[in-house]
Amino acid sequence: MAKAQVEFSKWHGLGNDYIILAAAGLPFELTSARVVAVCDRHYGIGSDGILFWSGNEEEGFYLQIHNPDGSRGEVSGNGLRMFGKYLYRKGFSKNAAMTVNTDAGIVKPAVLSDGQVRVSMGRACLGGKNIVGYEGAAGRNEAVGVHLEAAGEEFEFTFVDVGNPHCVIEADDLESIELERLGPVLERHDLFPNRVNVEFMKVTGPAEVSMRVWERGVGETSACGSGACAVAVTARRLRGMASPVTVHLAGGDLQIEVEDEMEIYMTGPAEEVFTGVMSEEFINRIKEL
Repeated sequence: MAKAQVEFSKWHGLGNDYIILAAAGLPFELTSARVVAVCDRHYGIGSDGILFWSGNEEEGFYLQIHNPDGSRGEVSGNGLRMFGKYLYRKGFSKNAAMTVNTDAGIVKPAVLSDGQVRVSMGRACLGGKNIVGYEGAAGRNEAVGVHLEAAGEEFEFTFVDVGNPHCVIEADDLESIELERLGPVLERHDLFPNRVNVEFMKVTGPAEVSMRVWERGVGETSACGSGACAVAVTARRLRGMASPVTVHLAGGDLQIEVEDEMEIYMTGPAEEVFTGVMSEEFINRIKEL
């Protein structure tokens, strides 16, 4: 009997790394416990999550986002850049522009001639079901300049949903923010029924913003594509900043276009790190979880 071969590809976008894993031929169900084990940086492959995909160019691609704590994410901006370039480079898509179905809806990555990837992220919303009290009731549609208390401190934030939820807070000094202390508390605040991604932003130029991010289910990461989109939307909404906005993250820069109707386009790099095959011993250990 032939041994199961589980191939994977490891990618990163500005240091935010993912394992890309195909559903076809996978000899085990991708449960939460197994996701945690695969993402473990000491006993597994190690990553900020798994991009788990199925489908084909003719019938359509479907992408699931799995966080390293075993939870699910609706969408990942960095992940979409990686996945789009992966599909094109590996020959799964003959076209440089493609359509991908996610839990947040349809998104459209396109690999550019310089190797960067531009993603049509859809339309941002400053309210909705992911923030209590702003589900769409008249007069309370936009959660802008909202106050909350967390960890004994007062914060004023803007809520931005770009397929997944974000709490964006302006700050005078990003380096002094105790993100390891504040991030988990803000992520799980009662205002956010499905938890939230947290971004601290500082305007650094006429069309430039710096940010730090605490990703839901992950922790602080070097980059977050959807978070950069949320920050750019906030800069446009609060400061009237011109588009495109250059967003500076710890891992590098992203260019975010925010149109008048809040349609968002993100452009940035994606890079393959390595490919591999899971050992039989590792597969058997995963199956026992």
